[in-house]
Amino acid sequence: MKQVYTGKTKNVYALDNGNYLLKFKDDVTGVDGKFDPGANTVGLSIEGVGNLNLKMSIFFFEKLNAKGIKTHYISANLDDTTMEVIPCVPFGKGLEVICRYKAVGSFYRRYSDYIEEGADLPAYVEMTFKNDAKGDPLVTEDGLVALGVMTHEQYDKVRAMTREITAVVAEEMKKKGLDLYDIKFEFGYAGDEVILIDEIASGNMRVYKDGEYVEPMTLSELFFAE
Repeated sequence: MKQVYTGKTKNVYALDNGNYLLKFKDDVTGVDGKFDPGANTVGLSIEGVGNLNLKMSIFFFEKLNAKGIKTHYISANLDDTTMEVIPCVPFGKGLEVICRYKAVGSFYRRYSDYIEEGADLPAYVEMTFKNDAKGDPLVTEDGLVALGVMTHEQYDKVRAMTREITAVVAEEMKKKGLDLYDIKFEFGYAGDEVILIDEIASGNMRVYKDGEYVEPMTLSELFFAE
C-alpha cells in the first residue's frame, strides 16, 4: 500500500487491487483555532472527529448509492478509520462544489452589500478551485469549459447532482431537528460517468439548531444520538 496524497483531513493510499484507501484524520479546516468549512487551511484537531466523519460518510454514501446516485464508495472500516473507494479522475487539480441554502460564510462576506446575513438562497451552487495559495478562487461555468476542466454537459450534471445530494443531506438533518445552511462536495469522473467523491461529513457543512451554529464534533454526536 503506497501513500499517493496527503490532504488536510485525510490521506490517500493506492491498494494492490487498483482501488484507493482514504485514511480519515482528526483535523478540520478553520482559522485562528475556529472551525470553518470554507477555510483552506487546517485550523485545529479534534480527537475522534475522523471516526465520526467516516461514520457520517458511510451513512450518506450508502443512502445515495441505494438511490442510484453514483459515488466512489465501496466499503469502510471504522476500526481503522478508512474507506475503500473506486479510482476516478478529479476535475482539474481539484474542484470544490458548494451548495448554499443560506447567505453565510464566504458568500456573505463577498456579497454583503446585496444580501442580509442568513437570508435564504435557492440551493445556490458555486465552484472553487482547490488552491490554498490563491484562496480557493471562484470559477464560472464558462471558465471551467474554457480552461478544459469540464464540459458544459459535465457542469450541468455536477450542478444537478449537487442539488439532489444536498436535498438528501438536508432532509436527514431535518429529521434530527437540524438545519443545513451550506455544504461542499467534490466530484470526479470514471469513464464517462460523473461521480461524487471525497466525503460527506460534519467538517464539510454548516448546520444550525434553533438558530445557533453547531460545531462539527457536536453535529456528528447529535446526528447519531439515539
